[in-house]
Amino acid sequence: MNDILEMENLDVTFSTESGDVPAVRGVSLRVAPGETLALVGESGSGKSTVALAALGLLPGNARASGGVSVAGTDVVGAGEAELARLRGRTASMVFQEPATALDPLTRIGRQIAEVVRNHRDVSRREAAAEAVALLRRVGIPDPERRASAFPFQLSGGQRQRVVIAMAIANSPGLLVADEPTTALDVTVQAEILDLLRALAVDSGTGVLLVTHNMGVVADFADRVAVMLEGEIVETGAVEDVLLRPTHEYTRRLLAAVPRLAVTGSGSGAGPEVEGAPVVELRDVSVKFGRGPRAVRALEDVSLTVRAGETVGLVGESGSGKSTAARVALGLVAPESGTVSLFGADLRGARGRARRALLAGVGVVLQDPVASLDARMSVAECVAEPLRVHRRDMRAAERRERVAEVLELVRLPRELARRGPRELSGGQRQRVSLARALVLEPRLLVADEPTSALDVSVQQTVLEVIAELQEELGFACLFVSHDLAVVQRFAGRVVVMRGGRVEEQGPTMRTLLRPESAYTRRLIAAVPVPDPVLQRERREHRLASGTGADA
Repeated sequence: MNDILEMENLDVTFSTESGDVPAVRGVSLRVAPGETLALVGESGSGKSTVALAALGLLPGNARASGGVSVAGTDVVGAGEAELARLRGRTASMVFQEPATALDPLTRIGRQIAEVVRNHRDVSRREAAAEAVALLRRVGIPDPERRASAFPFQLSGGQRQRVVIAMAIANSPGLLVADEPTTALDVTVQAEILDLLRALAVDSGTGVLLVTHNMGVVADFADRVAVMLEGEIVETGAVEDVLLRPTHEYTRRLLAAVPRLAVTGSGSGAGPEVEGAPVVELRDVSVKFGRGPRAVRALEDVSLTVRAGETVGLVGESGSGKSTAARVALGLVAPESGTVSLFGADLRGARGRARRALLAGVGVVLQDPVASLDARMSVAECVAEPLRVHRRDMRAAERRERVAEVLELVRLPRELARRGPRELSGGQRQRVSLARALVLEPRLLVADEPTSALDVSVQQTVLEVIAELQEELGFACLFVSHDLAVVQRFAGRVVVMRGGRVEEQGPTMRTLLRPESAYTRRLIAAVPVPDPVLQRERREHRLASGTGADA
């Protein structure tokens, strides 16, 4: 049987104002029908460029040479009309962010039906009926009603299922999936991977999976190709590459992956932190909106973070973990309950007293691009809290403090003159951390600070936070859906579900010997970067009904 995708010595070069930039050099790979090839590597390795080249989707400033063939069609030499016939019928793509792949003003069913009619001669009624059938196939509940919904009315996992429904609408032979699960909770991620696996097996669809998540690779891929600086440095069966890597870069990449411990006594949590409470929520309830459409985001939530302690706040999207963090920051006013910050009543504080309390809190968010003003230099971004809370500080003192804190987060002082967009993702996140620490806070609130980062960059950022916490003694409220990161980084964990605290306790005890069936389900859905162990865990999860729908 012929391969559905063949690449032979692919080179891709981008033309920029400063000259030509080679992005991909001499890449050769193949994907057979029904097979999944995972293309892995860090940001800038060229893996997404390879994925775009497979479907002829490279931008106008890109020059490609070499061979790319999809089901016998030469992609590099094809015209736009031929490529348009190829895409959506012979080959399709699932993008990382479904919000950008879907038209926010068009109903879901109509968007899927349009993909069907673009490639097949069917009536509007037949296409609409097929759209409903596709929604049912990808596991959307009540598909007849959901077909008339707009994208914003669906959850992130449901939107990703809709994107997959559009991708498989015309039974393509090749599916290119670019980070299809990065922004999803572990239980939703497990569902999406189960869905894609069934598609590959049942329909014989070949899958080119682009990801930096080694757990997903272990769970889903048959073969792996590892990319570094535009070249493939290692390729082979998934068990060989993940368990017996031969290239030094592959070994380094795997060593940086946080691994969720799934066996053990649960006694390695360390001593309880006895410091004074830095932030405390007691019986906090939050409701958004009014009347019958009001949504209760939190209900009787109580949690405490003590000086020098890191508390992990985990749960699925909609569990209330980010809302709880915003309550601790004073950004959301609770309907009932008390919020204590540094021993003072945050709800009752006003004016200067409230500003003084909040000056003791630093915040690091998930997306540093959104949290840093692109019009400012790095120095201006980091110094902004000083200008707000330390108005008597002279300009020279501010510059020196900015330089000091940049060095604290392992960034050179010279970076202060650059703009945020001139930095890598890891550098931007460390600038966000510098900004959060510039006032020497007593509490750091980190909301998904590493979920969008490569594993090695993620490891560096977490190491910097841990070292600074040891040195400066601040407390940390760490919000994440990555249980492996939380297990490595937090001393205590609070598991949230549906706006309530499901269970909480020392991290190792809670994640190794959970009391709640919900926590057990979360843990069972986390893929581990060992294909043999992961296959056993997946079979146990499916057999025991601890999937997301259990």
